[in-house]
Amino acid sequence: MTAFPAVSVPMYQLAAPASAEIEIKKSRFIALLYPVASRAEAMAHLARLRAEHPTAVHVCWVLMCDGDSGLDDDGEPSGTAARPMYNVLVHKQLFNVLAVVVRYWGGIKLGAGGLTRAYGQAVSEACKEAVLVPVEVMCERRFVLGFADESAFRRYCEQQGAAVLDAAYGESVTLTVRMKADLAAAFCAQAMDLLRGELRVMEDADGE
Repeated sequence: MTAFPAVSVPMYQLAAPASAEIEIKKSRFIALLYPVASRAEAMAHLARLRAEHPTAVHVCWVLMCDGDSGLDDDGEPSGTAARPMYNVLVHKQLFNVLAVVVRYWGGIKLGAGGLTRAYGQAVSEACKEAVLVPVEVMCERRFVLGFADESAFRRYCEQQGAAVLDAAYGESVTLTVRMKADLAAAFCAQAMDLLRGELRVMEDADGE
């Protein structure tokens, strides 16, 4: 699963955790949303929730995190729990998020269609309670330049809030720089002017 879509698509993340609960035919669906930065952080949330809800029949989850996404129906029929949850997150353009739905059995079977609607609705209700903030999408570029221009280029990166991640030295200097994706074109053009055209911009370092 791809964590982040094309840069042109706006993305949002949670300002704080959010939750909601719905009841359908006596089954309780407790939806919880957490802002997360890694799979390890998400798994810690899941472990705590499983300990807090030992009698729940299912703890289904979806992780949408840069570079490490996943989903789990936790015993529900395939495609009836995590997939509708995932679809809601994609529709809301939410990322760096862990969505969990804890289900307590109510004694009445809902069927595949009922389950799909229930899990999607639970996450939708939690999203209504969430405060969303825009995600700053980052990208990487590699720049090849002369040794005499390295200091000036590094100062320029610092002034623009771009981070030099790596430096390789051979016949010239190759610097890998991380910057805001929406500013990349202007950054490269201004850098080219700064170094009088003595600069080569290589393909995205992260393959984007």
